[in-house]
Amino acid sequence: MINSMTGYGEAQGEVNGVSYLVEIKTVNHRYFKTTIRLPESVAFLEENIEKLLRNNMSRGTVNYVLRHKNSSVNSLFEIDETALKTVVEKLNRAGTSAGVKGTIDISNLLSLPGIIQPTLPDKKAAEQIKKTVLEISREAIDKVKQMRIAEGNFLEADLKKHSSAIEKDLGQIRARGDIVLQEYAAKLRQRVDALLAEAKLKLDEETLAREVAIFADRSDISEEIARLDSHLQQFVQACQANEQAGRRLDFISQEMLREANTIASKASDTKIIRCVVDIKCRIDRIKEQVQNVE
Repeated sequence: MINSMTGYGEAQGEVNGVSYLVEIKTVNHRYFKTTIRLPESVAFLEENIEKLLRNNMSRGTVNYVLRHKNSSVNSLFEIDETALKTVVEKLNRAGTSAGVKGTIDISNLLSLPGIIQPTLPDKKAAEQIKKTVLEISREAIDKVKQMRIAEGNFLEADLKKHSSAIEKDLGQIRARGDIVLQEYAAKLRQRVDALLAEAKLKLDEETLAREVAIFADRSDISEEIARLDSHLQQFVQACQANEQAGRRLDFISQEMLREANTIASKASDTKIIRCVVDIKCRIDRIKEQVQNVE
């Protein structure tokens, strides 16, 4: 059974009148990567959330967002009135000293560093927030995992379908191998007999057998067929294993393509080449699908 790396989940909870909403989106990535966005007031939870995500997912890009929802203004931030008063006094003194008269727009001063401070919870409130946020995070993660499992079922069915088609084409190539050798020997004999007929010469049977043997050795694809068949069996087994198989499937699909290319380079029969083209198209599709397997 395989899982997709694509998923989405959300959950919400409330602590002391403040509502929190968690959204988690995951997409494919070669490794495990997280992007965590938290309000400043709960930034202390980042390490806990990172650990929670890593314990539940092993691969992919995870975008985690925690938002306040329907929160009162007082719960979001505080204004450092002492710092604001100090700034105003300094501006008034500077204006008087420079002989400049005017009014001070307080709203412009709020953007200065240190004037607005996020409301930080006390120890008891922090524990309540931590408990609630981690609970709704687990709920959102469960929804993500359910979606990844459902997507993984579709991926597994598609991968197995392509594997079965490759196995069928490979069987045709295997059956065609001996026929190709026999056809080559017959064509070679006919061609040589036609060329030597006028000269009234006869081809040495030993020479003909040697040429056929050279062709058979040069075009032998039995080892490549055996290896590709072995890779197919490993691929199907990896799909059914109870482990994260994405990287393994990616590696096996690369090896499958390598063997298919070797068969194509050795084969001189149009029917075999046609089957190889179909196999390579299937493998390309597999490689695309595997990129989204966890």
